[in-house]
Amino acid sequence: MNRKHLVAAALLVWAASSLSAQSVKAGIDAWQRSDYSGAVAIWRPLAEKGDADAEFNLGQAYRLGRGVATNLAAAKTWFERSASQGHVDAETTLGLLLFQNGEQPDGLKWLKKAADQGEPRALLVYGTALVNGDSVTQDPVLGYAFVSRAAAQGLQPAKETLDQLDRIMPLADRKRGVAIARNLAKGAPAPRSTPAEAARVQTAAAKPVAKPPSKPPKAAVRKAAASSVPAKVSTAPVPSGAWRIQLGAFSQRGSAEALFRTLSGNSALSGRHAFYIPVGAITRLQVGPFESKAAAQGACSAVGIACFPVSAK
Repeated sequence: MNRKHLVAAALLVWAASSLSAQSVKAGIDAWQRSDYSGAVAIWRPLAEKGDADAEFNLGQAYRLGRGVATNLAAAKTWFERSASQGHVDAETTLGLLLFQNGEQPDGLKWLKKAADQGEPRALLVYGTALVNGDSVTQDPVLGYAFVSRAAAQGLQPAKETLDQLDRIMPLADRKRGVAIARNLAKGAPAPRSTPAEAARVQTAAAKPVAKPPSKPPKAAVRKAAASSVPAKVSTAPVPSGAWRIQLGAFSQRGSAEALFRTLSGNSALSGRHAFYIPVGAITRLQVGPFESKAAAQGACSAVGIACFPVSAK
């Protein structure tokens, strides 16, 4: 192939890549105009061809029920396809979705991948799991490092969790955690505490209350940074109401309780209580009360994970 043909081939590759990016952006523009069906129509063919950003956005459409009927199974499928290509928002959102549905080990695997790329929500959730030894080998020092990195990026729940850890962890361990966090920020591999060190820290620290990320998973791609705006929910306690939000169904009640502990610090759930509803071998986690279905739906938008309103009657 001569030089002219090489240039022509390069231009064709560039044009195809540019067209894909423009098409994804066109979908984002439609989404921002609330033309959700139009956005889905643009993203779907790109997602089917393997575009990671389009796959992630299509997953969000299914998760949020915008432009398509809510379908968490379909959302999970598209998130998995995008996450398998290293899309950090897809890794985070998939991890949180699995985590809140009681599939904590699988969820934490994806959150670890996103945390390794510095995603603050993933750093917080995975770091808290390391501190508590929830579905991962307990390593409070490394967990402190992860939470520190999330707090350094301005994530408020991470700052609050870090404040708790500062009160219960020995100074020497916190210093080691800070040093690890600095090395992680430079791309260095994360050292693990020895079993003896982990045991020593475990005896010195009670489990902190895990605080979730305050912002919901982004509805837009990394390239264009567009996102849906969650409804604002009053943080004042609501003493009565006939509505709740269902946050998941679990094979073990302990998993439902762990999720509520993780989410209890979210302002959207302020003044609300957990209800553990047994249905055969499954325990459904519901939180409420809310004064109306609209208020419950608003809380679902603000809490940052997939959920839906249910009547308490």
